[in-house]
Amino acid sequence: MTTIAVIGLGTMGLGIVQTYAAAGFAVLATDAVAGARETALDRLRAGLAPRVQAGKMAQDDLDALLARITVVAGPEAMGRADLAIEAVVERIEVKRDLFAALERVVSPDAVLATNTSSLSVAAMAQGLSRPQRLLGLHFFNPAPVMKLVELVAHPHTGTEALDKARHLTEAAGKTVIPCPDRPGFIVNRCARPFYGEALALLEEGRSASQIDAAMLAAGYRLGPLGLIDLVGADINLAATESLAAAMDHHPRYHVFDALRRQVDRGDLGRKTGKGFLYPDQPGPAPKDAEDIVLRIEATLVNEAGWLLAEGGTTQQGIDTALKLGLNFPRGPFEILAAHGHERVLDQLAQLAAAAPAHLHGRYQPAPVLAG
Repeated sequence: MTTIAVIGLGTMGLGIVQTYAAAGFAVLATDAVAGARETALDRLRAGLAPRVQAGKMAQDDLDALLARITVVAGPEAMGRADLAIEAVVERIEVKRDLFAALERVVSPDAVLATNTSSLSVAAMAQGLSRPQRLLGLHFFNPAPVMKLVELVAHPHTGTEALDKARHLTEAAGKTVIPCPDRPGFIVNRCARPFYGEALALLEEGRSASQIDAAMLAAGYRLGPLGLIDLVGADINLAATESLAAAMDHHPRYHVFDALRRQVDRGDLGRKTGKGFLYPDQPGPAPKDAEDIVLRIEATLVNEAGWLLAEGGTTQQGIDTALKLGLNFPRGPFEILAAHGHERVLDQLAQLAAAAPAHLHGRYQPAPVLAG
């Protein structure tokens, strides 16, 4: 039987364990914290109990799922893993040490994968004796529910490792999208203007209700400010600052003061009881809702275009990733097809002409638009 190993049993790691075990794989699971190891199966059982009670899952199926999981003391007990996935703290030195330990025990053709959302996979491969078998498998939370997994190849990742990781993860019911080893990968990178342009509008005097109502009227399940409220303004700020730093503080990744002020006030969204909108709902869409939508969507298209120009992914891959990862009604290149190149270029030109000095260069068209 194919064996999957998962290191790190927090919310994400335990979700990855559940994902592969539910698909019929044998899973070895561990965590550096003894308490996390000792409670892992009980936490899984408790999390799935409501599904059993609601008749959505048979008790026998739950028992079989749990029986496929073996909690072990540490990575040294994971020698029979065909694919080992880490979901530990986002510190590159911790991940490097973990992969070095795994290399000493797994077979030469075993694949090593990181679930990082922000670190360079290539940097993580440094020092490994077989760097060609390291890749990224970026799951989205909650892992058992979200269909998207970003498959990240660094320049030396081997085709065999990529094929194996894709096959096993697709067998677990996921849609696997290849993406480049670039900051933010696909979803977190292309999501920046969805939030950022909404924050720009907010700083220009538009209300959070107007902005989100416009996007809801265009078919989005959540507006950008409501999505920040859901995830947490502090989490959004950390992700934005991290990407801005990784991209040399290019104006496309500008960290808007409106977001910093929100975090400084402690109004982080649902988890604190107050956010940009929460606990309120957006009101009616404003008369110029189409203008708001076009502005945000034009910048979404442009960011996707810049990512495409860097290589390692496709228009279809980006569209699929944004629809699955953020529940967007359409992907950036589907948006481009709907609006047309000329309309998107005209919108970017208008924004560039009106942009303040600190945003100079934010609206420069990507090659796919300009060419």
